[in-house]
Amino acid sequence: MLQNVTEEQMIEDVAGGEFEREPVPSSNWKGWKSFLGMYAGEHAAGTEFMIGPLFLTAGVSAFDLIVGLLIGNLLAVLSWRYLTAEIAVKNRLTLYFQLEKISGSTLVKFYNVANGVFFCFLAGSMFTVSSTAIGIPLGMDMPALDDVGPNGLTYVLIVLAVGAVTTVIAARGYDTVSKVANWMSPIIVLAFIVCGFVALGQLGVNSFGEFWDIWGEGGAPMGGQIKFTFWHVVIWSWFANAAMHVGMSDLSVFRFAKNASSGWTTAAGMYVGHYMAWIAAALLFAAFLKTPAGVDMLASGNIEVAPGPLAYNAIGWFGIIAVVLAGWTTANPTIYRAGLAFQTLIPKSPAVWGTIIAGSLATVAGLFPAFAMKLLGFVALYGFVLAPFGAIIVFEHFFHERMGIKKNYAEVAGIKFNPAVLYAWAVSFGLFYFLSWQFDIFLSFVTLPAWLLCGVLFLVFSKRMQRG
Repeated sequence: MLQNVTEEQMIEDVAGGEFEREPVPSSNWKGWKSFLGMYAGEHAAGTEFMIGPLFLTAGVSAFDLIVGLLIGNLLAVLSWRYLTAEIAVKNRLTLYFQLEKISGSTLVKFYNVANGVFFCFLAGSMFTVSSTAIGIPLGMDMPALDDVGPNGLTYVLIVLAVGAVTTVIAARGYDTVSKVANWMSPIIVLAFIVCGFVALGQLGVNSFGEFWDIWGEGGAPMGGQIKFTFWHVVIWSWFANAAMHVGMSDLSVFRFAKNASSGWTTAAGMYVGHYMAWIAAALLFAAFLKTPAGVDMLASGNIEVAPGPLAYNAIGWFGIIAVVLAGWTTANPTIYRAGLAFQTLIPKSPAVWGTIIAGSLATVAGLFPAFAMKLLGFVALYGFVLAPFGAIIVFEHFFHERMGIKKNYAEVAGIKFNPAVLYAWAVSFGLFYFLSWQFDIFLSFVTLPAWLLCGVLFLVFSKRMQRG
């Protein structure tokens, strides 16, 4: 069974299992409490240790960071509640099966492979995160913000070791992965809270005004990062999980919800992980910049945002352990998801081969710290590429009757390839990627217009094709 399952079906296993190709029956619906802890734990992980400091290297101001994250994360929650959860409880299908009904099985495989490759790059960036903690007692030279490749043999050996261990554990199956990750999540959340308070003490903060002054009016970006304004923070934080909400990946989770109001539980992930944890991690970097080592780093221009030393500077060995665990709890299930996606290409092979392929690719990616150091841009690209597929589901769901097109056309027509889906995605992706490249527009700024255009074009192409 596992060798034919998709990444989205893996998420379904977290939520309760089975019903891969049929609506979830009412006997298996779950209340909001089933989703609260999952989202809180999933979004306070290894990526947060990188993203927080990267905001500071992008020169954000206090208002940009604190208020921008508040609004951007609210928009993400609203997207989950009124789009993802709303459609999920109406159809109660996985993203995979829903997309297959519309696009056909051939295009779904293309989506799975693209998703799997992005997952591998994300897992690789978490190997970098873990290596910065493991490397502290080994005296490893930390990767700098503008490093592309490995900076020494020690870094290479640590990444290879972490990659091998993670791949072996992921290959044992998701029961092992999920149980250990759930056990570790409270430790990681506690570490973020402690790091935040310790960093505030190191910065001498005794009032909200002094907290606000940490970032002040912002500054020049560091290490080749682009300058983040208020709108960069709002839009980026909204679409940091674009593939999950407007991209509809979390249909596979919320199809188990009793009602769409369970979508509000995503606020636990956004405001525990993407607000508290990002700001706590940013405080770690701010505190480090006040130390003699931080001052020397700024003077040299060789900017490092390695999570390991930042956490160690705040809470010692507990920080090292927390960073290793956070990187692991992100990388391990991510490799498992990627492996299941790749397995769709080799369905007759043992399921473990998909995981080994994913782990190997992730390990190679981990040798290049640029994936971690450019995580803001990578996450923007991930959402930009995959989110428009969700627009196809959204626009069909809400507008198929008004447009006079058949719902689930590939299933109805008995075809494996619906060209309306490919054409809509290709035109929207091509147009807005070109605009982003030609006019140096941050990709997150064009994710929403690309998503809207893809949905509209899908309706237009479907109308034309089905008429013929």
